[in-house]
Amino acid sequence: MIGTHLICYYGGIMGPDDANNSIEELHATVHGFVQGVGFRYFVVQKAQALGIRGYTRNESNGDVEVLAQGTRIALERLLTLLHQGPGYADVDTVQTNWRTPTEYMSGFHIRW
Repeated sequence: MIGTHLICYYGGIMGPDDANNSIEELHATVHGFVQGVGFRYFVVQKAQALGIRGYTRNESNGDVEVLAQGTRIALERLLTLLHQGPGYADVDTVQTNWRTPTEYMSGFHIRW
């Protein structure tokens, strides 16, 4: 008997309805009080749990950048979490740009 779930290319668990989803890329810039509150570590934890690849980093203007690759449903879940942030963050807005990945990302990590 074949199982109803499989390990996807990006390391997460997908159900049968997710298997045909193509990999997309989300570039997000998070504005607000988002540095010095554990925001990047929050993003890494959530992205890894969702099987997403990419990176997050602080910008010199106080924003946090996120580049994430995964299925649309996983990226939308991450985007919802970016709007919330960790407990001490105060997110004002999240600018997004959806696109087709142009390079393969391995893992999800913090860039400096």
